[in-house]
Amino acid sequence: MAEKKDEMSPIEMKVARQIEYYFGDHNLPRDKFLKEQLQLDDGWVTLETMLKFNRLKSLTAETNVIVEALQKSKTGILEISDDKTKVRRVPNKPLPEVNDDYKDALKHKSVYMKGFPLETSLDEIQEWLNGKGPIENIQMRRTLQRQFKGSVFICFDTEESSKQFVERSDIKSFKDNEMLVLSREDYHVKKAEERKLFKAETKAKAKQGKEQQQKNAEDKEMGLLLDEQMGCLLKFSGELEDVSREDFHELFSGHGKIKWVNFTRGAKEGTLLFDGNAKEAFDKAKEANEGELKIKQNSVTWHVLEGDEEKDELKNIIDAQQESYNRSKNRVSRGRSGGRGGSGGRGGRGGRRGGRGGRDQGRSQYKGKKMKFESDDEGDKPAAPKREREDTDGPAAKVPKTENGS
Repeated sequence: MAEKKDEMSPIEMKVARQIEYYFGDHNLPRDKFLKEQLQLDDGWVTLETMLKFNRLKSLTAETNVIVEALQKSKTGILEISDDKTKVRRVPNKPLPEVNDDYKDALKHKSVYMKGFPLETSLDEIQEWLNGKGPIENIQMRRTLQRQFKGSVFICFDTEESSKQFVERSDIKSFKDNEMLVLSREDYHVKKAEERKLFKAETKAKAKQGKEQQQKNAEDKEMGLLLDEQMGCLLKFSGELEDVSREDFHELFSGHGKIKWVNFTRGAKEGTLLFDGNAKEAFDKAKEANEGELKIKQNSVTWHVLEGDEEKDELKNIIDAQQESYNRSKNRVSRGRSGGRGGSGGRGGRGGRRGGRGGRDQGRSQYKGKKMKFESDDEGDKPAAPKREREDTDGPAAKVPKTENGS
């Protein structure tokens, strides 16, 4: 059967659609070259000039094909000059003003589609969408490297047309790919939720990474502390009801320097941390006491710790010292807030009294809290004059505070 005279061939449909896109509402407002051409001849542009556009040139190089295509088109957007050498947008269809109302209307009559294979061309998408609605524009979404992302924005002639398209059952798959179809408004809501979730996950990961980094630093510092104290622990057990920490300092005076006594009055065992080798200090003290090391005439079992047992005990001592430091710090803080000469002074003395847990000050610090093994050197310092103590413990001073589809 012969082709009807007004029926468009596939190539004529593509040509008409492409030229109408160039002069359409979506492209013309931002096409600097084409807008300059419109100023030269009352909106007319020669077909010879139009054939300089690469996509149109890839479709046809014949002006008569362009003329035939536009004459058969039913959109009524363009007109051909009498000599059939020029084309322009029909004057009674001016470009819309690009304002907030226009942008809002554009959003409501647009649809988002995702699921196209990355190698899909615009021609394939246009062909697949033929007959599925009055489409004004197809924008292929691309990366910064101009690679197709597999998704498009499709603008219809009205909001109602876009709603009807979303409800179609024949757009759910493309070449066996499942398609995601949303109104543009729903798409923006979805993206906002995804960005919010991504931001929350990023923040959580950053926090987790920071905590892990801090833990690694603490573990490393703990490891250094343990390495420094290895071979320095002496464990003891026996009947120790009347024994105090001071008794251990007195027993080892001149034989070894004790940094910390991990012992509670009335307990039957405890541990001594020396500033140096525990076995050497024990041997010296034992030799000085005729081969048997007693405390207040009580028999005591002594044991130099090694290996995992030593590490575990060192960790316990470090934790205990940290707690003691925090308690002392809190007492001093409460005392200062209580006013001059009151509980502040007691808080200061309380801090020194707490130091009896260990008489020799070490250099070790842990968790950035100025943790030190306390020393009885502090206890030997002369007390400050009364006036000086009052000034120190008084309250702190206040401080003011698309070529088509591209």
